[in-house]
Amino acid sequence: MTAVLHKLSPAQVRDRLDSGQAVLVDIREADEFARVHIKGAQLQPLSQWEKAHLTIDPAADVIFTCRSGMRTGGACDRLAARVLGHAYVLDGGINAWQSAGLPVETDADAPLEIMRQVQIAAGLLVLVGALLGFTVSTAWFSMAAFVGAGLTFAGLSGFCGMAKLLMLMPWNRQGAA
Repeated sequence: MTAVLHKLSPAQVRDRLDSGQAVLVDIREADEFARVHIKGAQLQPLSQWEKAHLTIDPAADVIFTCRSGMRTGGACDRLAARVLGHAYVLDGGINAWQSAGLPVETDADAPLEIMRQVQIAAGLLVLVGALLGFTVSTAWFSMAAFVGAGLTFAGLSGFCGMAKLLMLMPWNRQGAA
């Protein structure tokens, strides 16, 4: 039997969690979870689901969350297939939870999520390449083209060399020590 994921508002989720009726499962990556998460949420990154078994009390209702609700919405069939009982989604994700004024645990010292670092680095490289291309030499446009090609490759293959490189930076290795 395939379960259907029903949306719950942040207030409904809070009520279910407070009463012990449900378990909250955060499907984001560990670097996102480290920066901000709802207290008591279990981290089960969606990217690891093929490698690991979801360990949740089968008698409990399960509520899935991500940052905005887009990941949970896009993976609802995969999520529901892993749950024996009722499965729900926090409508709007952690963003909606915070907008409702509900508490989260934050670690301001945790580095920005890797994908945000990639976006910042790629954006700066393209911007610098374009500016230098217009002001110094048209050869600098090749830097913007190189970054664009790298992002296209990352999107098609699932391998992002810039993300791998950024993960090696000292600010991203503080938790590994």
